[in-house]
Amino acid sequence: MPSMTRAPTMHRPEPWYAALERLQRQARPHALASVVGVAGSTPREPGAKMVIAADTTHDTLGGGTFEQQVIEAAREALADGHTDARLEAFALGGRSGQCCGGYVHVLIEPFADAEMGVALFGAGHVGQALVEVLAPLPWRVWWFDSREHAFPENIADGDRLHHHRLATGADGVDTAGAVASLPAGCHALVMTHDHAEDRALVDALLRRGDCASIGLIGSHSKWASFQSRLGDAGHDAAALDTVRCPIGVPGAHGKRPYEIALAVAAELLTLKPEATRDDRRGVAPESLREAFPSHR
Repeated sequence: MPSMTRAPTMHRPEPWYAALERLQRQARPHALASVVGVAGSTPREPGAKMVIAADTTHDTLGGGTFEQQVIEAAREALADGHTDARLEAFALGGRSGQCCGGYVHVLIEPFADAEMGVALFGAGHVGQALVEVLAPLPWRVWWFDSREHAFPENIADGDRLHHHRLATGADGVDTAGAVASLPAGCHALVMTHDHAEDRALVDALLRRGDCASIGLIGSHSKWASFQSRLGDAGHDAAALDTVRCPIGVPGAHGKRPYEIALAVAAELLTLKPEATRDDRRGVAPESLREAFPSHR
């Protein structure tokens, strides 16, 4: 009886619009390259688009040296952290060395990584409300709790939310291990169910020393008692002054979990670095005038 062999599965390439939606939802760096003007013989017409990430591309502008130069220009902008749109001109017979001999203008629009990273310790009522508030924002959240059934039943790791149960061993909760797993420059918020766990987390975060900010839920009296213990553990006044307690934007009132979450989210917005902008941004007007002369 002849052997039955299964034909190889064919996977359709992801079109540019699907890749763009996915990468923006994941808050991963990428660029959209669009052909906006052509002259002479060219591989694609105006409107052709491709999406470029650090390690993948989706769709095509026609291939060849020209497309590779577009990919390199986009990846250079992503590596440098640039987010301004740029208009690139490609003479296919000159710069790109292709036989078409045409001329192509390509608009490259880079999109950056997640705007902020937040480490949230505690999956109680306020923690759950805060995750809900932050969900629509292009931020990445690492969510921790030491309790077995603390997280909502329907929670699942997504593109920008990653939840973890803190490991527990003979020495108690591994707060230091959780803190060590965080990327540098994230904003840490401590709001667990246990004061001793809160204090251990603040201690570990201060020892790490590279958080963008540290916030602790609680009252002034709670922080006063923490300061005494943390000072005995070796943290000086300058380090302790970097911890915000109570947390929440000043002047906000309300003790419901969602009210507190809104105040904390608003405070995080005040800590978000303000982008430095020149009066002239994006593609220079003179470049646009040259590329697209008026017909009037």
